[in-house]
Amino acid sequence: MAGLLDTVKDLGRLRQIVQVLIRHGFGEVVQRTGLGTLVPGKASAESKGTMAERIRLAITDLGPSFVKLGQILSTRPDLVPLDIIAELKKLQDQVPPVPVEQIRLQIQQELGAPVEEVFARFDPEPLACASIGQVHRATLVTPDGPKEVVVKVQRPNIKETIERDIDLLFWLAKAVERSMPEARAYQPVKLVTEFDRAITAELDFTLEADHAIKFAKNFQGHSEIRFPFVHKDASAKRVLTLEFFDGHKVYGAIERGYSGEKICKNTLGLIIKAVFEDGFFHADPHPGNFIILGAPEAPVIGVIDLGLVGRLTPQMREKTIDLMIAAVQEDARGIADALYEIGTPTRKVDRKAFDAEVARLAERYLGKQLGEIELSRLIQDLGGGATRYGLEIPPDFLLVGKALMTIEGVGKEIYPELDVFEEMKPYFMRLLWARYSPERLTHDLVRTLTRISGAATDLPLQGHEILEDLRKGRLEVRTREPMLPISVDVLGRRVYSGLVVTGLLIASGVLLAGESYLLGGLYFLAALGWGTLHTTWAMWLGRKRRGR
Repeated sequence: MAGLLDTVKDLGRLRQIVQVLIRHGFGEVVQRTGLGTLVPGKASAESKGTMAERIRLAITDLGPSFVKLGQILSTRPDLVPLDIIAELKKLQDQVPPVPVEQIRLQIQQELGAPVEEVFARFDPEPLACASIGQVHRATLVTPDGPKEVVVKVQRPNIKETIERDIDLLFWLAKAVERSMPEARAYQPVKLVTEFDRAITAELDFTLEADHAIKFAKNFQGHSEIRFPFVHKDASAKRVLTLEFFDGHKVYGAIERGYSGEKICKNTLGLIIKAVFEDGFFHADPHPGNFIILGAPEAPVIGVIDLGLVGRLTPQMREKTIDLMIAAVQEDARGIADALYEIGTPTRKVDRKAFDAEVARLAERYLGKQLGEIELSRLIQDLGGGATRYGLEIPPDFLLVGKALMTIEGVGKEIYPELDVFEEMKPYFMRLLWARYSPERLTHDLVRTLTRISGAATDLPLQGHEILEDLRKGRLEVRTREPMLPISVDVLGRRVYSGLVVTGLLIASGVLLAGESYLLGGLYFLAALGWGTLHTTWAMWLGRKRRGR
């Protein structure tokens, strides 16, 4: 373990992590991973609260990187127990603001000009402070006149801090997998890899700018949905300048008399179109990321904080729609088939047991009055059930469930009559009809014929090349046998030992025939010893391999 600790670049930070874990009652984890040597004394502390609560408190104490990790883990019910997810959803970015002088310096370094040259006014008081960025209101100087904007500025040195913590997280995940076999079911290294991908994307504000532009393009003509305009001339990798939405947060809008029904239906329509039509959707649609604009009787949904998005390929969208349609039709077998197509088997799947589990879940959720059905919870539980039976579900599919769950939860608070299932049902029926419309069938037929035509054109040429290689003796057929190198090695050792023993026995016989009894006897004993040692070693090695 000491050798492994030598590879850690920041032992001070690792020691701090260990101390936090011990303080919140995770001393056993510290001891089993061999990290107890980093802190003096006994690695134990009095545990207060449930394990889920202690996990949340430990993550909060560990800082921004771990808070982000916890927020991402809250979207993985296939790997994380529901009681822990409930606690992780409480995690908030509670960080003190960065002094405005540092923020102004960061803007100048990124944009190449002093703040006064870029903005006519820059509010020193932040609108919001998060673990990665800090948001200030400002007035931007543009050729069309001053524009009210918000400026999102990355916290100084946060990139280096997160990269350091990611290195430690990878090290810790490997240590946990190595020393705690029961934790491998949660795939710690894979979770850290996913976190690394997500947080790296959030650190590049140019990606968030691209997301905003793409969303705005996808929702052209939808006057009830708005995305902020990106001022690219005042944006860079660590500074993002966006149109300011002068509106209200969701709960504030309801207090001011806005229609909860229209807010819910507009937001649900946004999610449905983004997920099932565009395959590009907001992965964190909590109430804080929506600004309600417009008049109370005709609310407009302004969507912000577009750094984290989900994507579904056309094939994944088709499979997800199959699952939704099967749910609408209360077809348990159809749900099982669609879920099997969505997932990737990590081992042989017991289809009978898997189908029975899906049927049980379908009966629990779909065998109710329409208004009582929790479609989002069904998606989450289906993902968790699939994982237990050896199906790896894509994270972006689970993000669909999280998005629906968030909208469903908030929606029922501001509009108790909201029936997500009923609202989605006509949409999926329309998708089903569109899938089998003459236009769609004609398009699919033309595409299939094009592929067949291309294959038919290539086939004679490929066949000619194979025959030509066969004629000239260049054709090779290769097979892979994983045990072949081991078998060849064993055979080689046996042949070598056999030759040695045979040579010694022949030499012994010749010497004994020549009446050199002492030397002949020594050669005979050498042959006997070599043969015995080789046989014993071969038996031990075979037993060891069978025990793996």
